[in-house]
Amino acid sequence: MHQDELARAQELLGIVTGSWMAQAARVAAELDLADLLADGPRTAADLATATGAHEPSLRRLLRALVTIGVCTELDGDRFAVTPTGRLLGSGAEGSVRSWTIYWGRYLWDEWAQLLHSVTTGRGGREVVTGAAHFEGLGDDPERAAVFNAAMADMTRLSSRSIVTGYDFSRFARVVDVGGGYGELIGAVLAAAPAATGVLFDLPHALADARAHLDKAGVGDRCEVVAGSFFERVPAGADAYVLKNVLHDWDDADSGRILATCRAAMAPGSRLLVVERLMPERMEPVESHRSFARSDLTMMVAHAAQERTLADFDRLLRAAGLRVDAVTELPTGLHIVEAGVAAGS
Repeated sequence: MHQDELARAQELLGIVTGSWMAQAARVAAELDLADLLADGPRTAADLATATGAHEPSLRRLLRALVTIGVCTELDGDRFAVTPTGRLLGSGAEGSVRSWTIYWGRYLWDEWAQLLHSVTTGRGGREVVTGAAHFEGLGDDPERAAVFNAAMADMTRLSSRSIVTGYDFSRFARVVDVGGGYGELIGAVLAAAPAATGVLFDLPHALADARAHLDKAGVGDRCEVVAGSFFERVPAGADAYVLKNVLHDWDDADSGRILATCRAAMAPGSRLLVVERLMPERMEPVESHRSFARSDLTMMVAHAAQERTLADFDRLLRAAGLRVDAVTELPTGLHIVEAGVAAGS
């Protein structure tokens, strides 16, 4: 085998076997290692006692976490958490603990159904759980709690760039459609102190919303309304926000969601679709790998997809809306701003 062929084989094997890192990080999150190490280094034996883990096996995990930058290994069989590792903690700013657990515990089995999704066009979730989309969350409180917290993790990472990259102060009333715990609407109202808001989602998604909004200091300016965006959304707002909602649904269901938003909108209302915009042509670069990962995740989870700007334009036009502006955000998201099309 030539040296260049060997190098390519090693690179490919690194990709194929790289999934071990996700599981190592997930177990670290589930064991609350970042929180246990928050006050300083501790020995593997001490951590094993605190977590109820098998000490020799936990030591091996800790040493593996060192290699991916989550921990450092010190003298005396002690381990410390790194700044990156702190993000697996429950209270860290920028924490991705819940998302890490959701990916490693729940999405893991769905990803194993990628062949099923590619060959049938159907989601892998229905094979694993017997329920499509989010239908099973109402009957599985533990999964629902992890999912909703994971969505809050991801929204928290992007909400700052959304409210600094787009001027929400022009709106008197904003509805966050499918907004979960209220991470985004909380940031919007904090950035636009004269505005009021409505957080709209299914009941299970709103379980901790009121407490979160109160903690964010905007509870007195935000209503919490339960319902399905396939049936209706609250009317009378200046702006409707759909953040990472449409990528969970195929074109037919996305069209239904847009139709209910359009029905609630006044002639001057704005619809803000916050999503990734898939490139028209893919390249072997890190940013495009991120798009591809998200797109395939939507496939195995929901038989849905990430979309190009042309895709969104087509969906919006079919719903009686028109694209007026597109704002790129530093996080890789875009805000596609739409208004009511003339004559619709």
